[in-house]
Amino acid sequence: MLVDGFGREVTGVRISLTDRCNFDCVYCHNEGLGDTRGPMDPRDDEMSTDDVVRFLEVAEEFDVGKVKFTGGEPMLRDDLEEIIRRSPDSMETSLTTNGTFLPGRAEGLVEAGLDRVNVSQDALDPEEFREVTKSGAYDDVIEGVLAAVEAGLTPVKLNMVVFEATAGYVPEMVEHVADNEGLQLQLIEYMPELAGRPEWAIDIERVHGWLEEQADRIEHREMHDRRRYWIDGGMVEVVDPVGNEDFCANCHRVRVTHEGHLKGCLNRNDDLRPMGEMSRDEIREAFREVVANRVPYYGEYMIKEDGDWVVNDEYIDAAATYSD
Repeated sequence: MLVDGFGREVTGVRISLTDRCNFDCVYCHNEGLGDTRGPMDPRDDEMSTDDVVRFLEVAEEFDVGKVKFTGGEPMLRDDLEEIIRRSPDSMETSLTTNGTFLPGRAEGLVEAGLDRVNVSQDALDPEEFREVTKSGAYDDVIEGVLAAVEAGLTPVKLNMVVFEATAGYVPEMVEHVADNEGLQLQLIEYMPELAGRPEWAIDIERVHGWLEEQADRIEHREMHDRRRYWIDGGMVEVVDPVGNEDFCANCHRVRVTHEGHLKGCLNRNDDLRPMGEMSRDEIREAFREVVANRVPYYGEYMIKEDGDWVVNDEYIDAAATYSD
């Protein structure tokens, strides 16, 4: 198993299969790469099925036990089922999707070996949904979530990015997962460093405060310093990495772009490492190098001064400004 310079073992990988997407969500940062989306047709620069599988087989050599497939919208890949089917049996496989293509494919994904799915859903009203996603596919998403539940991909996690436009929808989303068996809610803090528009950010502690008032039970996860709230039988978890040093201090994941570049941190693009022609030796070399060069915390929370890592006060002050 590979271990970075801060003692973090790399136990998981997150692979972007494409940067194409049939949505145009206003908060999208495309795995930290920015808006690189092009035509909806298959792209020559996307890793092939064999490339993805070969990478996973090498990752397995380093005892990586989990893989999450993302995009763009990964279900735009016609070979998604084959990729999942050929993924190493030792790995837990999961998928993040907008859900529009799950009807008709959810059962096949389970048969191929998919273990879990996260579906992006930011609102329960079609017009509010359209405002955030710039898509009229609300009914398809609702059908997709139901298809995932019926196929046995439970609990299905609904991903909701919390920012100025969606914060008011949190109570009804919490009620929604409490009323529908098989669903959980994951509230994701808006990250202005990646998506821009810092004026859209809200104080995530206000969300925590409201959830605490409603919760029947609260679970604190030491890993990432994350909190889970159990409300009327439903589970809500907050993902809040901005300014949270514990979040990244416990990060055990390396990312792969759709072009086959390794990425040590969501918030960095200066460490992209191509894997050449994707031979096993090139993959191994790139993997070791990226893990060795990982930074300790989200964004610029920590910087190097005179060879030592120290807290960046300017970053802390900026993060506080985003929350005001």
